[in-house]
Amino acid sequence: MSSEPPPRSRPRAPTRTDVARYAGVSTAVVSFVVNGGPKPVSEATRRRVLDAVAHLGYRPNRTARALSLGSTKTLGLVVPDTTNPFFAEYTLQLQQAAAERGYALLMTSGGPGPDAELRSMLDLCDRQIDGLIVARATAVGRLEELLRRGPQPPVVIIDAAAPVTGYAAVGPDAADGMARVVGHLLEVHQHRSVSLIMGEVEPATDGRETGWRLAHAGRGRDIGRLARVAFTRDGGYRAGLDLLRRADRPTAVVTSSDLQAIGLLLAARDLHLRVPEDLAVASFDGTEETRYSAPPLTTVRQPVAAMAAAAVSQIVHPLPPTHQTFAMSLLLRHSCGCPAVGGPPDPG
Repeated sequence: MSSEPPPRSRPRAPTRTDVARYAGVSTAVVSFVVNGGPKPVSEATRRRVLDAVAHLGYRPNRTARALSLGSTKTLGLVVPDTTNPFFAEYTLQLQQAAAERGYALLMTSGGPGPDAELRSMLDLCDRQIDGLIVARATAVGRLEELLRRGPQPPVVIIDAAAPVTGYAAVGPDAADGMARVVGHLLEVHQHRSVSLIMGEVEPATDGRETGWRLAHAGRGRDIGRLARVAFTRDGGYRAGLDLLRRADRPTAVVTSSDLQAIGLLLAARDLHLRVPEDLAVASFDGTEETRYSAPPLTTVRQPVAAMAAAAVSQIVHPLPPTHQTFAMSLLLRHSCGCPAVGGPPDPG
């Protein structure tokens, strides 16, 4: 005979009937209290039911409630890289915006393999989410296939520098933001030109490169060098080494992401160049990482909280598909040559 003890049975979870019996009310009244309606309940009865819920440890069956209401009160989010501080901060703001409207947020990111992003989107949709939020880099080339798989929940594209035909999209006024920071380097700090380390995106649809070009053209300046690399620290580092080893190395460089700027700072240090004395540096995104770099980075900041609220609102209260753009803030710090200030705090 086996000496192993018999398996312990798991305690039965309390039910709505248990709560009703403990509170001395009907199961319908328990449902009205837990679900916030549809019928009103007196405050005394409501308090009695909530006390019973707390005492028994009752947890409503959300799946059953979703079936009855036709809504899971859940949104899905797919971003290309959860380790990128920009998407980490965006995710936090999306969680808060969803929670304020009574929704939970399920988040995933692309993994290995060419179809990872599509699989992530399909997996979330299979969970009966009420809406899907997708970063533009993830959505490109995959939305059509998603639709071919059958009816899907409403989709909103975030981090969209340009409109996405047929979809609601949210993004910064990237051209204006980049033009402002490049203009600052050209006018205030009197650089002849500003080089750009640009992520690997389609130039015609990305406002960052457009703004960089406009800033030079509007001032009659010859444009600086352009390097196309990944939106990563390593991309910024490698592009920095290439630009800064040239005999005609630039005196100012702006990057299309904060991560690239962090890599550029390391490249400058490895080549024994001082920032900002030998090289002015500025970036695009404005994540917390820029406040703690050495020196702190001048940057144009995306209004992530406002954009997150707009994305969630578009799902909860859908409007005809439009591309919403948001103004960016220019944050002047020591990396461009502006006076150093005590830090790290910045205005919100």
